[in-house]
Amino acid sequence: MIADGLRIRPADPAGPADAEALAAALLRNREHMKPWEPYRPERYYTAEGQAERLVDGGVRWFAVDGDRVVGSATLSGIVLGPFRSGSLGYWVDHEYTGRGVATALLEEACRAAREELGLHRIEACTVLDHVVSQRVLDKGGFVQIGTAPRYLHIAGEWRDHHLFQRLLHDDPPPGFPGSLPVNGDRA
Repeated sequence: MIADGLRIRPADPAGPADAEALAAALLRNREHMKPWEPYRPERYYTAEGQAERLVDGGVRWFAVDGDRVVGSATLSGIVLGPFRSGSLGYWVDHEYTGRGVATALLEEACRAAREELGLHRIEACTVLDHVVSQRVLDKGGFVQIGTAPRYLHIAGEWRDHHLFQRLLHDDPPPGFPGSLPVNGDRA
C-alpha cells in the first residue's frame, strides 16, 4: 500500500477489466500527459486499444485506488544475455501527483526487474523541461548519464531528452561461472 488506500499491483494482460480501467485513466489524463507523450491515435484511448497493448510483451504495474487505475509503470525493450537491461516508462493521474505514487511504481518496477527478471540496469528518459519526472527519477536512485538530441517525437516535434539509469546490482549474468540462475532466464 502506498497511502490513502492506494496500492501497486501487476497488470493482468488477459483481464478485460484492466484494459477498460487503463483506457479510462488514459482518457481522463489525456491533456495532462500531452506535453510528454508521442502522438496517440484515437484507438489508444479505447479498451480495445489497451487490450492490444497489454499483451505486447512489456511488463506493467498499476497504481490503483479501488478499481481505478491512477498510475502505471512499464518495463519494455527488455534485453537479457550480458546486457540485462530494460526501459522504464511511467505516468501518474493528475489527481494523484505529489503523493508518492510515481516513486512507489519505480520502486516496484526496480524490485521486480532485479528479483524476478534478473536485470542489471533500468534506463529511463525525460524531455529536458520535465523537471518533476527528473526529480522522481533522482529520488528513485536513477542517475543522469547523458542527453540525447532529438531523441523522441513528442508533442509534435523531435525533442531532446535527458537519459537516466539505475544500476540494480553488479552480480554476473546467469551462466557466468559462479552466478545464480534467474527464473525464466533465456540467456
